[in-house]
Amino acid sequence: MTPFETILTHPGGAHNDEFLACSVLLAVHPKPIFRREPTNEDLADPTRCVVDAGHRHEPALNNFDHHQLPKDHPPTCALSLVLQSLGLYEDARRFCDWLETAEWFDTRGPVQTAKWLGITPEALARLNSPVNATLLRRFALSVRLDPGEPLWEIMRMVGEDIVGYVKSVRARLDYLGRHAEFWPLDLAGRPALILFHPRTEPVIEDPSFGLDAFIQSRGLGDAVVGIVSPDRRGAGYGLERYRDSACLDFTRIAGQPGVHYAHARGFVAKTTVTEVAELKALLALAAV
Repeated sequence: MTPFETILTHPGGAHNDEFLACSVLLAVHPKPIFRREPTNEDLADPTRCVVDAGHRHEPALNNFDHHQLPKDHPPTCALSLVLQSLGLYEDARRFCDWLETAEWFDTRGPVQTAKWLGITPEALARLNSPVNATLLRRFALSVRLDPGEPLWEIMRMVGEDIVGYVKSVRARLDYLGRHAEFWPLDLAGRPALILFHPRTEPVIEDPSFGLDAFIQSRGLGDAVVGIVSPDRRGAGYGLERYRDSACLDFTRIAGQPGVHYAHARGFVAKTTVTEVAELKALLALAAV
């Protein structure tokens, strides 16, 4: 993305689309935001980043509008276009479950979005957040937002969290791709897999972070039934069901050597075990 000096978006009613697009832009180029209709001069000047207005998608000129797209175009909003320009879109679609819904809501409206989600418009309305409503209302009332102003700073934080999350999950998946293993587990003749995340140095602050995304990225969501990952509170490993699979019951290993905790509902256990062979033996005992 070409560096720019200002961000420009339309005045009037505000939506998640341009609010989040501007927020993401603030994370990479923290510049003032102006809310007015763009001129031809604005659209021709790449130092003025035009978002959700102008009827042009020209990344080289920092113009990111989607309203000129045909109505049968796959749901694509200004946020989609900004993320594409930053090279983050594919990962954001993969890691941020809310993004596709935001695209649908902005381009198809609440009724069609509710239908796509398989719920009623009334149910969708019940998910509205007063925090979101307040931020959008205050954004809609603004003409200009500058660094240091509360709303500008909140938008920057939102953008930094989105960008930071997507990049950190990508880094985590790359890390897991180098270190993680999938162990086969026999369930009375039915094949299944266990994801094993070995302990590495430096110790990961949250060993479970990104594991679900990693499994899904490998297309193994239907095969994996459990996860073995480093215990954050000790030198051993934690054992847990994947998406609460009924194929494992860790109450079956309560009292086994090295097992110091097994939840009464059987979905997780904690061990001091560090040897792979011993971990696999515990998993075999826990298999239902």
